[in-house]
Order: sequence, then C-alpha cells, then structure tokens
Amino acid sequence: MATDHIRYDVLARDALRGVLRRVLTDAAEHGLPGEHHFFITFLSTADGVKLSPRLLAQYPEEMTIILQHQFWDLTVLEDRFEVGLSFGRIPERLVVPFNSIKSFFDPSVQFGLQFEAPDAAAESPAGKLPAVAVPSPVPATSPVPEPAAEEGGEPAKPSEGAEVVRLDRFRKK
Repeated sequence: MATDHIRYDVLARDALRGVLRRVLTDAAEHGLPGEHHFFITFLSTADGVKLSPRLLAQYPEEMTIILQHQFWDLTVLEDRFEVGLSFGRIPERLVVPFNSIKSFFDPSVQFGLQFEAPDAAAESPAGKLPAVAVPSPVPATSPVPEPAAEEGGEPAKPSEGAEVVRLDRFRKK
C-alpha cells in the first residue's frame, strides 16, 4: 500500500474537530436551540484536561459530560473548551482540550462524531460502557429554568447536582 504523505486521516480528524468547535461556539453565544444537547466523552488524564481531584478520582480514565440544561460559562477557544457544571451540588470548572475528546453525540438529531484515542492503551475495554455525569432531569412538562442573574450581571450557578448513570440507560430497547 502507498504511503499517505498528505495525511488525510489527520486532515479529516481536524475538520471534524472544527465541526465540534463551531457547534460549541454557537452554543456559547446563543444557547442550545430546540431539543439539542451534547454528550461529550473525553480522556480525563489527557494533556491539558483540568478536573478537580475529586472528579479525577471518580473518572480516572475517561468522562462523559452532558451539556443540556445546567451548565454555565461555556467558553470555546481554538484548542479547548471550558465549562461550569455541578456534580453532587458542587460547582466545578472543567477544561477540555479538543484533542482529548473521544466522542461527541447529539441525541436530539442522532448525530455523532467519534475520534481515535491518541493512545490505544487509554481506550476502555470493548463492551464496557463509561459512566456518565448527567444533570438532574427537568420534567418535560415544565419549562427549562434559566439561571437568574445575580447582582453584577453574573448568572446564578445551578443548584442541582449531577446524577451518574450508564450510557445504556439511554439506548432504545
């Protein structure tokens, strides 16, 4: 087989990460439209990932977060995104470089992207589903609560914690 000097695999991966960057940038600027929400799985020990020691102890290999109702201060930079989430009613600030992301999924439209792990040894064993940090659910009949603005113009931090569930809970049976 011929050697790929152009590295189409790298070009395609970078283009797909650009899609992810654009989607998160739009969400940071305008909020999530309609029913869109995002499952983002990343390697928790990759270079540049910043988690509290508590979260790193809970998710020593990889972590999946869901950006839906209860996140704040989403900031998207060229090489990473930063977001505030609450886990067990404790607010946390996560820093996630784009090159640490293994997968992105928007279940509202069944759209997903999967990226090869930089280190094959860092991948979870086949058939094992990762734990997921899920914001506490909001009843479908009630409107999604918006954080109230505090004095000084900063949005209030959500008070609800996260519930840890397995991805197979969301699979259609």
